[in-house]
Amino acid sequence: MRGMSDQVPRWTRATVYPDMWVDPDDDPRNSEGPSPDGELATLQDFLTNYRMTLRMKCQDLDAEQMARRSVPPSTMSLLGLVRHLAEVERDWRNWISDAEPLPKLYGRRDADFEGAAADQAVVEAAYRDLEREQAATDAALAEHPDLGAHVGKDGITVRELMVHRIEEYARHCGHADLLRECVDGRVGQ
Repeated sequence: MRGMSDQVPRWTRATVYPDMWVDPDDDPRNSEGPSPDGELATLQDFLTNYRMTLRMKCQDLDAEQMARRSVPPSTMSLLGLVRHLAEVERDWRNWISDAEPLPKLYGRRDADFEGAAADQAVVEAAYRDLEREQAATDAALAEHPDLGAHVGKDGITVRELMVHRIEEYARHCGHADLLRECVDGRVGQ
């Protein structure tokens, strides 16, 4: 295992622009043509792209690399981010609902990061959890297409929830940039 002072060389697969993760023609987030029509479609497009960015930052890594923590005493890792976002997606459904809150996926607070073990089964389970929770939150929000609608016990607007989701993914994609660079030196937006 690498020590924190060991530096890996920075690199990218991109050949067109050296600050990109992949070349524009290979980037699944790039779409030619007009932007989505309407506020909801625009918000969903941004969310989709950030979700895809997180997955891209985790591609081609083994379980040890996914679970590698940043700098002590932090428990942050790419695997922890995947688990955390699954937990957060579940919690957002609690914001939408008037029902009793869903239980935490991973138990006590910070267990999403602390339980991010270098085990392929843990990695695969985290991705399954994330996909399931994203789909469930997307489905719950689809029942409320009016962005100005107030939902849940606290009466949050759908718009505020959508913007908060984008903010959460964007912030953690920034963390993922740095974590991935520490793992194997790969850089790019």
